[in-house]
Amino acid sequence: MSFLATGTTNYNSRIARAGTLAERYPFAASVLIFYARVADFQRTFSEQLPQRWGQERTRAGANGEFRVPLKTEIVLEPFAEFLQVVEAAGPQPLADAASTLSRSSASERNELLAEFWKTGLRESSELDSKARLWQFLARAFLQPYAEFVAGAMLPPALPMTACRCPHCNSLPLLGVLRPEGDGGKRFLVCSFCSLEWEFRRIFCAQCGEESEGKLPVYIAEEFPHVRVECCEACRHFLRTIDLTKDGHAVPLVDDLAAIPLTLWADEHGYKRIQANLLAT
Repeated sequence: MSFLATGTTNYNSRIARAGTLAERYPFAASVLIFYARVADFQRTFSEQLPQRWGQERTRAGANGEFRVPLKTEIVLEPFAEFLQVVEAAGPQPLADAASTLSRSSASERNELLAEFWKTGLRESSELDSKARLWQFLARAFLQPYAEFVAGAMLPPALPMTACRCPHCNSLPLLGVLRPEGDGGKRFLVCSFCSLEWEFRRIFCAQCGEESEGKLPVYIAEEFPHVRVECCEACRHFLRTIDLTKDGHAVPLVDDLAAIPLTLWADEHGYKRIQANLLAT
């Protein structure tokens, strides 16, 4: 099985792509501009992590264990800075949530981060509106930390049908088709630690359906490089960024911009396997 390693995230490319797509797709501009602010913070936090962590990084994810206890002593100060960024640049509900959390005690913020690190993403249907906002704050802030920990781990040997991240057990966020020979090799991208792992082309990442007739693919003229890969068996869908059609795409960012494709899927009764950071 092939893996693409975490720990080398190019935040500059993400930020630049967000600016490009904000001009190309005005309907997604506000989402992409806010995301660029989040990614700018994530870049700084990511660059600081090796020094904050110190020489103990070699023990991060030891023995293949991703969710070792969160090192709260190195995240609480940056988390306070992140909340200030969201309060200043985020949409009103998120800005209000960040403001409320900023005024909470250090122990409350610590509990939020430690609990999210331990349990991971939960279905939005399981959360009230406040919990959904707080989950965004924890997810967006801890993503560079997750990429850092995953980058210290060796990939395990797995079959090519692993539907969850082999590092952190999170659901896949999206798919990526990367050029190989005359076609493309399919990878899934983790919704939390950003690991990419090779995955079969004709196979549902939710339920394992492998009948090609039950796995239709839809492509909109407006987004020719973005595939909506649906499953008629479980009624879930995965968005896949086809780099064989647009080599300039940055999968995580292009996914954020494809808002009309989510609206189309909702109208046709398909549910996304895992929502992206801004639920677009």
